[in-house]
Amino acid sequence: MSKKITNLWTQKSIDLANQKDYLDQLFRVYPMSVNLRREVSADTQHNIQNALNSKNHKELIRILLKQEVFPIKDSYVAYLKRDKTAIDRNPATVARLGGMLLEMGFEEIINKTSIPKETNRQIGPLFKRWVDSGILGAPITDQADVFMASAENMIFNASDAAMKHFAEEHLGYNHNKGLDFIARFNHQYIIGEAKFLSDFGGHQNAQFADAVSTMQSKLKPSKHHVHIIAILDGVLYIPGKHKLFEAISAFKPTETVLSAILLRDYLYSL
Repeated sequence: MSKKITNLWTQKSIDLANQKDYLDQLFRVYPMSVNLRREVSADTQHNIQNALNSKNHKELIRILLKQEVFPIKDSYVAYLKRDKTAIDRNPATVARLGGMLLEMGFEEIINKTSIPKETNRQIGPLFKRWVDSGILGAPITDQADVFMASAENMIFNASDAAMKHFAEEHLGYNHNKGLDFIARFNHQYIIGEAKFLSDFGGHQNAQFADAVSTMQSKLKPSKHHVHIIAILDGVLYIPGKHKLFEAISAFKPTETVLSAILLRDYLYSL
């Protein structure tokens, strides 16, 4: 290890990840399903076939721009998605894209348009679904007034925006990110973001930075005792000289990064 971990829950998370069946346990929080293909309706497929048969480039492009995925990766497609009127003003671009689509043919167009969603795009709702299962052992509500009116241990599990608004209004939260977790245990409030970091670098490092910036954000004064935590899982707990492990090794004792698997233990320790 690059330096001694000063936060108990971060150390527990590292121990869990490196000494026990971490991934097996984590699958209960983030179950990765078989990626189902995106749906392209029968009517849409029929219209695509007709546009191909008539070599109607404009109509074919218009139909495909309405789909979740455009079958060609091309830098000009995003512009056309945002300004459909540009189709009529740019005949050379339309002819170029249309020619590529005609060359692909119906089967390949449908195959590319219905490509499954990436696994990392399915992860977002899984943490909140796991919280909703009741695994944390406290009542759950998605109603802010119900949560605020109770004095008992309770979890507020609503949309990111609703949770952010609640935290701003009642808990002194003053950061530009939505929240994945809000709870009250032993008359203390706990708020934070949850992330599953599946690899090193790029987008995953940005996800880590998002959660950390939330954890380190300063609260405005409020009448409540509030903890901001980062509920992180994945490769960050693998010891080494990589950016994520070195970052969690450098956090202060008061900066809590922990695995979702340990969240219940943490809450009941307060």
